[in-house]
Order: sequence, then C-alpha cells, then structure tokens
Amino acid sequence: MTANAPTAFLHPFARPAAGGGDFVAIVRGDGATVWDDRGNAYIDAMASLWYCNVGYGRGEIADVVAGQLRVLGAYHAFERFTSPPADALAERIRALAPEPGSRVFFTSSGSEAVDSAFKIARLTHVLAGDRQRTIIVSRRPSYHGVTYGGLTATGLPANQEGFGPLLPDVIQVGKDDLDELAALFAAQGERIAAVIAEPVVGAPGVYPPVPGYLEGVRRLCDEHGALLICDEVICGFGRLGAWWGSQHYGVRPDLTTFAKAVTSGYQPLGGVVVAPAVADVLAKDPATVLRHGHTYSGHPAACAAGLAAIEITEREGLLERALHVGRRLGAGLQRLVGDGLVEQVRSAGAVFGVGLHPGTSAVDTREALLDEGVIVRPIGLATLALCPPLVITDEQIDMCADALARVLRATGAAPGAV
Repeated sequence: MTANAPTAFLHPFARPAAGGGDFVAIVRGDGATVWDDRGNAYIDAMASLWYCNVGYGRGEIADVVAGQLRVLGAYHAFERFTSPPADALAERIRALAPEPGSRVFFTSSGSEAVDSAFKIARLTHVLAGDRQRTIIVSRRPSYHGVTYGGLTATGLPANQEGFGPLLPDVIQVGKDDLDELAALFAAQGERIAAVIAEPVVGAPGVYPPVPGYLEGVRRLCDEHGALLICDEVICGFGRLGAWWGSQHYGVRPDLTTFAKAVTSGYQPLGGVVVAPAVADVLAKDPATVLRHGHTYSGHPAACAAGLAAIEITEREGLLERALHVGRRLGAGLQRLVGDGLVEQVRSAGAVFGVGLHPGTSAVDTREALLDEGVIVRPIGLATLALCPPLVITDEQIDMCADALARVLRATGAAPGAV
C-alpha cells in the first residue's frame, strides 16, 4: 500500500482516488465545536451537513437512544406493526405541521423522503381517478437528493452526469420564473402531478425565493389541480426561525419532505408530512394499501432521537435563536461586502451563501479557513455556505466572520487586489 492510498471507505461526494491522508477525521463534538484526531478544534459553521441544529455532545439524546435500544433495538412498521416512539413522533410532528390534521410517513433520509413524496403524489391522483397526472415539475438550480427520483428532479447537471437514463416525466423550470411555470401549466397542466420546491434553494448556493414566487407556485397548483411539495430537508425544524420554511414564507404545502434537523443528525431519519387533502384521498377506500415503505421506516431509536431533538429545540428557544444567529452572522458577513472582500451575501434565517469575487476559489478559501479553525462548505467555484448550529455562541459567530475576512485579505480577494 502506498503512503496515501485510498481507504476501504469509499466516500460520498469525494474523489475515489483520494488517499486516507486527504481526509480530516472528526472524532468529537461539543456545542458548535468539533475536534479532529490531531486535537485541532474547529467552529463548525455548517452544522455538519446543514443538520446539527441543537449542537454536538447532547447527552440527553444519547441517553434516550441508548434506552430505546436496550428496550427494543428495532422492529418494522409494515402492515399491522408499530412502535410507541414512531407513534409519538408522528403525533408530535402532526402538532407542528404546516397543515393541521396532517399525517407522517417516515424514511431514513431526505432522498428517500423526496422519492416517497413523488410516489405519494402520483398515487393520490390515481386514487382520485386521474391517472394521467404523472409529471413532476422541479426547478433549476435545486437539490432533491441522490436516489433516482430526487436526482432526476435535482437541477444540478453535474450531479446527474454519468448515471445513465433518468426518470421520465420530470420537467424543470427556472427557480424564480413564474412565467415559465405558468406556460408549462398552460401546455400540460392536466398531466402535472406536483411541483417540488425548496423554500430556500440550499445545496446549489443558498437562494431565497424572490418575493411572491412561492405564493405564485401555490396559486398555479391550485388553479390546475396539482400538488405542491415543499422540500424542507434543510429548512425544516427551525433553520429559518419557524418550524417550517413554508410557514416562514406563508405558503401551504400538500406534501412536506424533511430529514436532517429532525434529529439534529443523532440518528438517520426523514419523512413526508402528508396534508389532509392528500391523506384523505389515500384513506378514502378502506381496502387501499400503500405499497411503499422502507425497512427502517419509523425506526424506534431514530424516532426517539427525533422526540428528544424537538424537545430541546422548544425548551431552549432555538427558533428564536435562529433569527438572532441570522442577524448577527448576517451583519458580520455584510461587513465583508462593504469592505469589498466578497461580492454578495444571500441568506434566510440562519443559512447563508457567500458569493466570492471571480478568481477567488471557494475550495482554496475553505482550506485556508480550516487552518483558522472554521469549517464552511464550498459550493461550485465561488460560493461558501454557512449554516451553523443554532446553539453557536455570539463569540463564535463573530470568529467565523473575522476568520473569513483574514483569509480573504491574505489572498487578495478584493477586485483589483495584488
């Protein structure tokens, strides 16, 4: 084996040829700080991968999960079986849902949640006697996961390259272009099953909607009999200062996908919130069977983690804290715009996309920030994403902005700098 040979672990979204020495081994976390195996501390300004809202080192979540594992490690929820944690978490999410009286379908990830929402949307139209409604409309850019349904809907061509034929009957429109969407509805409205939209486009670079856009999508769906799917895998459970991005923007979804912050990453869990307009159709015929599900749908330990994470979010007022984090970090990043160090800052709640000047490498900037003890996520060539744990301290918030300023000054990031 060479000195820096590839490891047995084939990493996601990484170069398969990368050697073991190319990776940072994170071994411990507390609050908004993580440590690597060499003892280096980092402020995690990405909440891992957009999800650790309640922060690291939460012993109460670990205790709840361990307690559940000791009682019942797992049991499936197919057909006639259930478990108390799954029932309790579904009731808890129902109480928080964008639409009163909703039901909850559980998955293990956001990608599974998106594919589940597509299947539920199409099935709903079939059960309502409208079999021709098979088209899913998504936007570009967008990100909806890596399984074939979500991948087809994702408006990032680089993510689709090399994976062969994608799914039929998925059409993309520009992310803020209501005219393009209206034209599509005018041409094929009778075949459109659903439109899927992230309240804030996340992984492509953090793009909040233009004013009135989401309301316009809802109106077009209502006019043409289509369903609206809100992909809340990043926004859900407090990131924008409300439980759901749809609530933040005042939009009513028919289906809501979630994952990530529902457990703050302490256990893999995702799902779909199914509003009554859809759930009632699914249950109208007592003989109808929902022939969809995953081995770990409603996993008891994962659901126990979700209950604990929601309780912490409520007890510690993290929805309100998200707004504070957004204001303070936003002010720090906007100063960089004023100083000419970055081109723009895009944000909603406590999630940010920092647009760098042309010629400033997002990857190189990320690497320099690691040396400063701050973790951000490079997106494309010229965007840095920040999405810190909602428990991050004010001092740590300021350190993130200050570290970015130091790095950009050192690299001559301002236009015309030498």
